[in-house]
Amino acid sequence: MHKTISNILLAGAALAASAAASAQQVNVICSVQADWCNMIATVYAKTTGVKINLALKGSGEALAQLIAERDNPKTDVWFGGTGDPHLQAAEQGLTLEYKSPSLPQLYPWAQQQAAQSAYRTVGIYMGPLGFGYNTELLAKRKLAAPKSWADLLKPEYKGEIQVANPASSGTAYTMIATLVQLMGEDKAFDYLKALHRNVGQYTRSGTGPIKAVARGETAVSISFVHDAPQERMQGFPVETSTPSEGTGAEIGSMSIVKGARNLEQAKKFYEWALTPGAQAFGAAAKQYQLPSNKATAVDPNVPDFKKIRLIDYDYRKYGSSTERRRLIARWEKEVNSLPR
Repeated sequence: MHKTISNILLAGAALAASAAASAQQVNVICSVQADWCNMIATVYAKTTGVKINLALKGSGEALAQLIAERDNPKTDVWFGGTGDPHLQAAEQGLTLEYKSPSLPQLYPWAQQQAAQSAYRTVGIYMGPLGFGYNTELLAKRKLAAPKSWADLLKPEYKGEIQVANPASSGTAYTMIATLVQLMGEDKAFDYLKALHRNVGQYTRSGTGPIKAVARGETAVSISFVHDAPQERMQGFPVETSTPSEGTGAEIGSMSIVKGARNLEQAKKFYEWALTPGAQAFGAAAKQYQLPSNKATAVDPNVPDFKKIRLIDYDYRKYGSSTERRRLIARWEKEVNSLPR
């Protein structure tokens, strides 16, 4: 009799433990590529027993969801995607102030992203803006590879350039903000008007142009250069360069949502995502940004930042909602309305 009761109690305890484990979960919006998101979710669940409920969304869509859910958040952590929308979420009070004990292990640019947002976001990777080009198409059309912003205005590139639409793409907005800081605003818009004559298509997605270059649909793209190696590994004739005058870079970021339902699990995931082991999954998923933890092994396909002339990009100013809206509205009015 006692043995039976004991067995029942043990079975009940096992069921309770199982229920407690299944209740451990974290809801993550993931704004990096799908392979990277899925790898993180699988490994994290296997190593911690905590389930990640994953939603794959671009950074613009992710910000829109956080705004829509402001009064009843369903998301705990927002992982990855261009840093500007994360700064906007911080500015709008959508994300939680959290000062990670891991901050000293990160590169200064990642720590600066955290400080500028009052510790409501943190940098998890960096990727420079530049040009992608199809070597076979350029040779066939007797075109030189672009090495500078000025090169893209040459008449021989007419119709040969693709770039994303800044209204839907963080990549393209980074381009506008970079040019404004490099040239001054009025000269930058004069440049964008001249560039418009050579643009064959504005794509919705920031990765669209480099994929079009890879497949021979256009000769040149304005892209984050870390998006090119994956295309090259698939056998496409893609090379990259960064502009000699200087260029900007994205700081991919991570934020804990204010009002997160699974706050303790959100913090644990956040800390895990800042470790060298977790950050190595970017390169494992064939994504070649520079990880923010200084101890993370850097894949040889990651762009060599020592060879890139980076501007002193003002992430706080150009990550603000007001500045972004104003510059995109000016681009729509003065550039996108022009004939090509």
